[in-house]
Amino acid sequence: MKRARIYHRGREIWTHLTDDDSALVLPDGARLPVNDAQWLPPVQRGAAVYALGLNYADHNKELGFAPKLETPLVFMKGDNCFVGHLGDTPRPADGNQMHPECELVAVIGRPSRNVKPEDALACVSGYTIANDYAIREYLENYYRPNARVKNRDATTPIGPWIVDAADVPDPQALRLSTRVNGALVQEGTTADMILSVAGLVSYLSSVTTLMPGDLILTGTPQGVHFCAAGDRVESEIEGIGLLINQLVPA
Repeated sequence: MKRARIYHRGREIWTHLTDDDSALVLPDGARLPVNDAQWLPPVQRGAAVYALGLNYADHNKELGFAPKLETPLVFMKGDNCFVGHLGDTPRPADGNQMHPECELVAVIGRPSRNVKPEDALACVSGYTIANDYAIREYLENYYRPNARVKNRDATTPIGPWIVDAADVPDPQALRLSTRVNGALVQEGTTADMILSVAGLVSYLSSVTTLMPGDLILTGTPQGVHFCAAGDRVESEIEGIGLLINQLVPA
C-alpha cells in the first residue's frame, strides 16, 4: 500500500492510493485523481528526522573525502524544511552551488531501542523519497551540514507517498536517479550505502529511542549538478516512486 498526505477541502488528511496509482482513496471512500491532488509532505507532525551525510562511498570520493567515516555523520531536520511532491523550493540568489540529492527515506513503525542489525528492518514500516538539496557555499568545510542549508524552508522535497515496507523486499537493492530538466545528473544504487538501512536503525537506536513516524534520510550517491531557478528536478527510486520539484527564485 502507498499512503499519502494531502490538502483537501480545507484540511490535511492521510489517504492511500488505488492499486493502479491513478487515484487517492479519501476517508469517505471517494476517489480523487492523483493529478488533482495537492500533495503535502508525508511526514508525521512532531516526528524526529535524522539525516545522513557522506553515507555513499562513491559520493565521498567525488567530494574528495575518505570512502568511509569513522562514525556516521548524522544531523537533524525540522518540519519547515519539507515540501511536498510538485512543490517549489526557493533557490538563493547566491546559491550557485545548489544541487539535488536523491535519498531513500526509512519510516520507523514502532518504538525501537538498542536494536540488533538483524532485527532492524522489522522496525521500519515504510519508505519514501527525499531530495535533500545541498548548497555547498553554505556548508561548513564544503560538506558539514548546518541549519543554514539543511533546515531552510521548503528545501527538502519529500514524497509523494510512503510505500509499505512489505512491498520493498530489499531496501539495499534499489536504483536511485535524479534528472534536471530531463537530463540524468545522478545515478546510483542503495547497495552502495556505507551503513545500510538496518545498520542505520541499529546505530541510531543505540543512541536514542526511535519512535513511530520518525524518519531516517539515508544519504545520496555520486552526482553533483548545480541547479538554477526555473529548473525542474525529478528524484526517482525504483519501487518507491517519482518525486518532482521546481526551483524558484528566493
